[in-house]
This record gives sequence, structure tokens and C-alpha cells, in this order.
Amino acid sequence: MRLQQNQTWKCGDTYLRIVRLERLRVEYKTMADLASREGTHHSATKKAFCRMLKGATLVTPATP
Repeated sequence: MRLQQNQTWKCGDTYLRIVRLERLRVEYKTMADLASREGTHHSATKKAFCRMLKGATLVTPATP
């Protein structure tokens, strides 16, 4: 699976959404609930972010 901008991952009881994807850095937002869209922004290296996603599942967007 390749990382793409605006992907949402479920890691435990939190959701991680990729806000900005660069060559070596990932800016992401952590949220407790997808419906409220409230959360905090974070930044990490791509390597560290991929380590956080270990064991996480990709949340597929609902298609109308």
C-alpha cells in the first residue's frame, strides 16, 4: 500500500489522516471521532509515520 494524501488510518481507538505528504515528511491529524473532524495536527518523518501505521487499518471512504 502506498501512502497518499487524505488517507485515513485507524490505529487503535484513534484515527490518523494524512494532511500533507512530502518526500521525507508527513503532516497528519489525529482524531478520536471521524464525524466531528476535531483533532490535533502533527508532523513526523515518513519512516516514523510508517512505524506508527504498523498494525493499523486503512479506512476506505464511503462512495455514494
